[in-house]
Amino acid sequence: MILEVAILNVIQGREKQFEEDFKIAGKYISSINGYVQHSLKKCIEQESKYILLVSWEKIEDHTIGFRQSKQYLEWKNLLHNYYDPFPTVEHFETIIDSEK
Repeated sequence: MILEVAILNVIQGREKQFEEDFKIAGKYISSINGYVQHSLKKCIEQESKYILLVSWEKIEDHTIGFRQSKQYLEWKNLLHNYYDPFPTVEHFETIIDSEK
């Protein structure tokens, strides 16, 4: 499993509309083969900063399956106008996993 991580800096004053549009955008990403789950988390200290976490079966499900899809174009049209600066997206694999 691969974890996609993106820090999203949303233009101040646009947070509520971003959150509403993100709910809509969720249907686009979740329809892609290899998608497992996603979550959007809001920073407590900086109200216009978010983190997006997406689990994929393999990295190509994101880099090829999603990014080269019609669904990505819808995602992009809905969300990319909120970011300043544009987010860096990185992928991680689990080395150690622990639970209580």
